[in-house]
Amino acid sequence: MLTPDQERLIAATAPVVAEHLDAITQCFYPLMFSRYPEVKPLFNEAHQHDGGQPRALAGAVLAYVQLRQDPQQARGAMGTIVGKHVALGIQPDQYPIVGECLMAAIGEVLGEAVTPEVAAAWSGLYEELAGLLIELEDHRYHAFAQRPGGWRGTRRFRIADIRRESAVIRSFMLEPEDGGPVADHAPGQFIGVRLTIDGEPVYRHYSLSDVPNGRSYRISIKREPEGRASRHFHDAMAVGDTLELLPPAGELTLQDGDEPLLLASGGVGQTPLLPMARHALAAGRRVIYLHAALDAEHHAFRDEVAALTAEHPQRLRAVSVHERGSDADHIGRIDRELLARLLPEGARCYFVGPQGFMTAVDRALAALGVPDERRHYEHFGPSRPLDAA
Repeated sequence: MLTPDQERLIAATAPVVAEHLDAITQCFYPLMFSRYPEVKPLFNEAHQHDGGQPRALAGAVLAYVQLRQDPQQARGAMGTIVGKHVALGIQPDQYPIVGECLMAAIGEVLGEAVTPEVAAAWSGLYEELAGLLIELEDHRYHAFAQRPGGWRGTRRFRIADIRRESAVIRSFMLEPEDGGPVADHAPGQFIGVRLTIDGEPVYRHYSLSDVPNGRSYRISIKREPEGRASRHFHDAMAVGDTLELLPPAGELTLQDGDEPLLLASGGVGQTPLLPMARHALAAGRRVIYLHAALDAEHHAFRDEVAALTAEHPQRLRAVSVHERGSDADHIGRIDRELLARLLPEGARCYFVGPQGFMTAVDRALAALGVPDERRHYEHFGPSRPLDAA
């Protein structure tokens, strides 16, 4: 626990740390990877290069500084981080590595301003945050392991089937190598994947693209031209190959209720929303399913959504939007005018896709009067504000 003097030092120096936090996090990652190269596989290099991961770390530190006086609110705010950590299998002994390198980066950026007293105060703050995350993550690990078909750590799965969904998206059906059952997940959640590529471990998160069935999981992956893991899935993996899975996680799940839903996706953003649509329809809810793709060749799950519409003709309306071609309900992009025509009164809205897509949808829904608490979204990579460049 921080002493009163340390609390005052944190309050006095927080504005300075906040002002230089981008520089601190940009220094932190190269420093950590050079000192502890064994942790580098846990981080997606693409998110390092585009600044997404450093910005997410900076945002988490700032959020905790601002919320820590309200423990319940602080615990709630850490949910997204905890989910990402659980799907990576983060362990308590990895936190001191981060703490050591973060303090070294603060010292390197702020120089003589970091007195021994200031360093001790911020180290204490980090240990407090680390303790909270360790506690929350251990609870998640334990709870999942206790479920029927659950496990702790990694579990080996084999690829039972591969299906082409579009020009760039393939689905991989995964069954446990041990032949046992698999634990249910909440529709909308993702799962951690551990691959071995060129002899090196690689970790990624992928949305679970179907509702739970107790026997297998399905992930649907877009082939990214520069994506090391996605290219490996598309180009190198075949039926019968194995990989390791970590527990499912993620905060983008359906809120209880009977209000209608608007589910809007762009590209591979369909993957968490499709199982949410199935789950909502099974519960008797009305769903507007709005999907945007580049063109017909890039439109995944079209037959699956058509079958779902035939099964629930009174409660599901599926609308396709393509940027080019003529094989869609709407040609162009999802905009305020289209949303205004489709938005049910009192709807709860979920939207997932590229950053620009989610920003545009969020702004349009806000302009149409949908309150913050009814607008839900999730980033496939590090979390960041929707208005971030």
